Amino acid sequence: MKTPDKAAIMSHITAFGPDFPFAYDDWLTHPAGLGRIPAQAHGKRVAIIGAGAAGITAGYELMRLGLQPIIYESGRFGGRLRSEVFEGSDGVIAELGGMRFPISSRAFYHYVAATGSETAPFPNPLTSAAGSTVIDLEGETLFARTKDDLPPLYADVAAAYASALEEGAQFSALQDAIRARDSAAVKALWNPLVAAWDERTFYDFVTTSSAFSALDFRHREVFGQVGFGTGGWDSDFPNSMLEILRVNLTELDDNQFYIKGGVENVLHRLWRTPANCAHWGADMTLERLNSGATRSRAVGIARSGTGFAVTDQWGNRDAYDAVLVTCQSHLLTTSIQVDEDIFSQKLWMALDRTRYMQAAKTFVMVDRPFWHDINPTTGQPLLSMTLTDRITRGTYFFDNGPDQPAVICLSYAWMTDALKVLPIGAEARVKLALDALAKIYPGVDIASHIRGNPVCVSWEADENFLGAFKGALPGHYRYNCRMFGHFMQADMPPAQRGIFMAGDGVSFTPAWVEGAVQTALNAVWGIMTHFGGQSAPENPGPGDLYPQLGPVTLPD
Repeated sequence: MKTPDKAAIMSHITAFGPDFPFAYDDWLTHPAGLGRIPAQAHGKRVAIIGAGAAGITAGYELMRLGLQPIIYESGRFGGRLRSEVFEGSDGVIAELGGMRFPISSRAFYHYVAATGSETAPFPNPLTSAAGSTVIDLEGETLFARTKDDLPPLYADVAAAYASALEEGAQFSALQDAIRARDSAAVKALWNPLVAAWDERTFYDFVTTSSAFSALDFRHREVFGQVGFGTGGWDSDFPNSMLEILRVNLTELDDNQFYIKGGVENVLHRLWRTPANCAHWGADMTLERLNSGATRSRAVGIARSGTGFAVTDQWGNRDAYDAVLVTCQSHLLTTSIQVDEDIFSQKLWMALDRTRYMQAAKTFVMVDRPFWHDINPTTGQPLLSMTLTDRITRGTYFFDNGPDQPAVICLSYAWMTDALKVLPIGAEARVKLALDALAKIYPGVDIASHIRGNPVCVSWEADENFLGAFKGALPGHYRYNCRMFGHFMQADMPPAQRGIFMAGDGVSFTPAWVEGAVQTALNAVWGIMTHFGGQSAPENPGPGDLYPQLGPVTLPD
């Protein structure tokens, strides 16, 4: 398996809209650059709250424009791009946050390439990277290498969902428009769907389709438990259908890769990557601009004259000309004291109504990739990528080479399944997972191969996140528009200008790093224009095209 080259990435569909069909990758790579700010604005200070994907990519681009981004981090550099090294290992990692990155995420892959990071195909179910897949539902265990190895019921489910997408969303036509980067066609097809599906759930979309209506409940149950591509969809059933359509349309659930050595390294490398910067010169880095380390946790954001004051956890209060907030929205009302009049009440409503989903992972390091051993009784690998209705839900295997320590993600679960393990510790989680897998693979002694301590995460229990990622409910489209479009500030009262927001929770594609990067680039444009700058005429930025390409407005 090889890393996708530029030609491979360019040949696939991209995350081009559909709400705002703007080509972020083209804007990033255009020889004219992202734009310029007046010389008198060079060196102005911008506080960035959060050192995750949005904060670091925005900081990098603002530095290139000649501004001075100062980054605050409350916990760990990387945000939810968290690559945890197993204690006692030589760089063996568990990806606790984002771990699979679709090649449709071209803006993100721009930075992957810029930092020299390498990728490999992610071992999703029924892919060659997984090698083999086991589906275990209601006590029935099926072994497959491709979808053609599964019983007809599974093909019926796949065909029914494809039919439902065509019937309910003109799916092929929309994908053709996205592939062609035909903004007008995308909006003509997508905008009516916003009104039709914003207030209806994913489950409603499935069950009311003529294709699934012709099938029995078992088919819907299999779709929820197993799905296709990245696994089961049932934890998303209560979500607004618009959220699922975006994922399907832009193939965020397909053609996925992981970052060798850990995705967190992309941000660490970007932090240290020299850039040809206005004002700062040809070899400035974010690390140097920040004196080698991020600031501590931000606990206060207040208006101060024409700018802002940011206070950290130790009481240090510093002045800034602008602020970019990339943390999860609930932190603005729980752990950061923010002047209320900095945002409009309608925006506060949107921030407070953001609904975050739960997610839990349990990893162990093992002595070697023993799952490749052949079971003499079945002639199959000892273990396979596993989808099940048991407590583990999804089990993944990561091979670092023959006879090298390897990693098993024993369990990756969402929502109710994640909450089941919330109160218990790492060892108990491992035991629950091993007990469940023992019923699927009787006689296979996984525990004998485990080395070191397990690594687990429950994002909803982390005070710096309060959840894994946004999951918009029916009726949340208007809230999403308010957050996503906040970088367009020309018509705002002066008291509300100069503070921006970014992150996948602000985007229309939560849980995907591409959304974090795209909203970071929106904020870069907004901050650039806040300081009197502008895009090059031959390379208009997101704000230049927002009036004509921005999301459709639904009446209040």
